[in-house]
Amino acid sequence: MKNLFATVLTYAAPSSNYRGESEENRTVLQKIAKQGKEYTVISPESMRNALREMLAAGGLPCNRRRLHDQDQLAVEFQEFPNATKFADDFLFGFMVADNDAIKKNKLLPAKRDSVLRMNLAVALVPYRFDATFHQSPLNAGKSPWKNASTSALLHREIAHTAYQYPFALSHTDCSQGQGSEWTLKLLEAIGQLNDVAGGHARSYYEMAPRSIVVRLTNSLVAGYDTYGFDDKGGFAELQRIHPDDLPGGEFWLGGEIVRNLDTAQRERLVAQGVHLYENPQRLLRDVGHAFLGTEVAVR
Repeated sequence: MKNLFATVLTYAAPSSNYRGESEENRTVLQKIAKQGKEYTVISPESMRNALREMLAAGGLPCNRRRLHDQDQLAVEFQEFPNATKFADDFLFGFMVADNDAIKKNKLLPAKRDSVLRMNLAVALVPYRFDATFHQSPLNAGKSPWKNASTSALLHREIAHTAYQYPFALSHTDCSQGQGSEWTLKLLEAIGQLNDVAGGHARSYYEMAPRSIVVRLTNSLVAGYDTYGFDDKGGFAELQRIHPDDLPGGEFWLGGEIVRNLDTAQRERLVAQGVHLYENPQRLLRDVGHAFLGTEVAVR
């Protein structure tokens, strides 16, 4: 049984993604405490939503779509969830609590765990209390609508940081039915992940890999620090790759982390059987095929 564990590191950029409740006119970023400091975070739910929309745009059959004309956050399902028919139901799971709908669809399960396991994306550097100010103008003159009686000064928290986030997949879960095809498309989407919690379409922040560390293994756990990137983009856990600890043949490294290897590091990792890719998207393609056994990975 193969399991795929990965940690993605993004590029650093100014970010005001994944905001919480506003305090008067101040838009607050969501944060967690770590080692006595606050770090901004982005939820796995927001990343999964972006992936769902990317898969739908790529032509995969998806059951759920976001409705933008409602007065609250709202989605619409075409049918009762069906993991054999819809890629998003298969990959991201679902739960139906409507007893009437459950009774009408007795042959279909009412809940399903997500095949894709993800955790919070966490900033690499602490939040520095940075913020920007923006003037929202008054709709005046002959404007057919007005939001307020005066112009407003908007106060927005912002952070300049990269994020790292882990995800995991199980071959047993992914190989059922059309799962192999859909999982390959999912990995391709992770390689181009964008539009995550984008501040009502105002923010542009890429969640695609700058660097990626993948372990393809029979182990039930990753066995390494899945938040192991430091603020320089290094990954100290690579020192554990040797015959007495982490088996090099199970590791795939891609992106900047490979491009920055010095000659001695590269030779050591190659000697241990580590798969090295300068391009993280190509890594995700090839490790996907190796994970699912769908074809021989071609370099």
